[in-house]
Amino acid sequence: MELILSLLQQTCVYLVIAYMLSKTPLILPLLSISSRLSHKISCYVLFSLFCIMGTYFGLQINDAIANTRAMGAVMGGLFGGPVVGFAVGFTGGIHRYSLGGFTDLACAISTTAEGLIGGLLHVYLVRKNKASQLFNPLVVFSVTLFAEIIQMIILLAVAKPFEQSYALVSDIAAPMIIANSVGAALFMSIIQDRKTIFEKYSATFSRRALTIAERSVGILHGGFNSDNAQKIVRIVYEETNVGAVAITDREKILAFVGIGDEHHIPNTPISSQSTLTSMEQNDIIYLDGKENPYQCSLSQDCKLGSALIIPLRAGNEVVGTIKLYEPKLKLFSTINMSMGEGIAQLLSSQILFSNYQQQQTLLTQAEIKLLHAQVNPHFLFNALNTISAVTRRDPDKARELIQHLSHFFRSNLKKNINTVKLKDELAHVNAYLTIEKARFTDRLEVEWDIDPQLYESQLPSFTLQPLVENAIKHGISNMLEGGKVKIYSEAFEGGFKLVVEDNAGNYQKPSQDHVGLGMEIVDKRLTNFFGQDSALKIESQPQQFTRMSFIIPILK
Repeated sequence: MELILSLLQQTCVYLVIAYMLSKTPLILPLLSISSRLSHKISCYVLFSLFCIMGTYFGLQINDAIANTRAMGAVMGGLFGGPVVGFAVGFTGGIHRYSLGGFTDLACAISTTAEGLIGGLLHVYLVRKNKASQLFNPLVVFSVTLFAEIIQMIILLAVAKPFEQSYALVSDIAAPMIIANSVGAALFMSIIQDRKTIFEKYSATFSRRALTIAERSVGILHGGFNSDNAQKIVRIVYEETNVGAVAITDREKILAFVGIGDEHHIPNTPISSQSTLTSMEQNDIIYLDGKENPYQCSLSQDCKLGSALIIPLRAGNEVVGTIKLYEPKLKLFSTINMSMGEGIAQLLSSQILFSNYQQQQTLLTQAEIKLLHAQVNPHFLFNALNTISAVTRRDPDKARELIQHLSHFFRSNLKKNINTVKLKDELAHVNAYLTIEKARFTDRLEVEWDIDPQLYESQLPSFTLQPLVENAIKHGISNMLEGGKVKIYSEAFEGGFKLVVEDNAGNYQKPSQDHVGLGMEIVDKRLTNFFGQDSALKIESQPQQFTRMSFIIPILK
């Protein structure tokens, strides 16, 4: 009985160590099963120390040592697998062998075997997709008990003389089996409790983070302004349950909700030096109200007692801050501090994406204006020459052409909108073709075959006309007769295909001298609007045809 109590006292040392580890980041490698080398090294070092400590803390009995070494060997195998288990057991065994005694070799062999037993159970449970059972105290108790029985058998088989080893086993078997099994189970119980807390913490963090991300997605795409910021702070306030939440730009408070909203008024200048410092240094500032006192700069009666200030970035530029507050006498929870940093990263990404979208929109508008500047003077010059020639022989026809020319340029003036209906785009192309047919007379024939059901479909404005112009300018204009342009639609899975085809077959790939600006812009606008599947495709068979097409998906 005295030996059992002494060995149980030794196990208390391990339990104290386990408890202390559970309060530090050093516990993290023990909270999961991993094949990473760093995890295995951590397990090897920790449990090898346990083995050696178990030997040193042991009690001398009949030229042998009653010990708790098995705890380290078995648990090294359970956490690290057979290789780590063998290494831990072998290390503990070699150390025990170096101390001598008639059981030195038997103890070295048995300790190595115990590590392997834990490692083999690790492999079995992982392959059966039952790795969680490795953290079950009952499983740990059972495998340690089995390993200790194996140790006693090895002692009887290897240690000589047999009479002495038998007497030793009779004295130490029950105490060592009980102490090591109970100690290992209690150690794992502490680890399991910490693992459960960690998983609950992680689950809570993930749930809140996902909820905030889901509720806030797309809000800042409309711009980083007071209205959108107010929506964001309301979401963060509701999901984190902090005392208050604020968002600022570089000059003023954009939004505030929570305790102190009567004096933290949106659209007023920033008065907090801590906020200005956070933006200037691009760094997080935490004012816990104790070591780093927080004092509201707007009111002496403010009930807020601590603040977490996190910069918001658009790329490398600080554009504002998000601030989380807690009232006096209430400290920030760790989860809310981590959450605040995660929210700042999320909002920073949204702000950056919003800026990118705005720049992309401006770029697209600039490209359309550039395309207009390229097309309008060239077309106007040819159209006026054509109308001038027609006026002499057919004034009524000239009047009709002037009306079409007016319609064409009136449509161009409306092209600063992003999308149009297909029927409007076709009307614009028809006005262009009517004038070109008057110019080329019998050299140009136009064939239409568009499904009327598609007329209401949306597509980027100013898309078809550049393709038709390209077919005429670089194809039909080089033919002496028989030029034909076909504009038609084809059914396509999930949408339809629009095709502009000429029978000249004179298409040449753009060179450095002629970069194909019109085609490039059309292609870019199609892919920006619909995606890569709608990229402009050009097929050409010399002297036979040039076919330009793109897919318009049916938007649901």
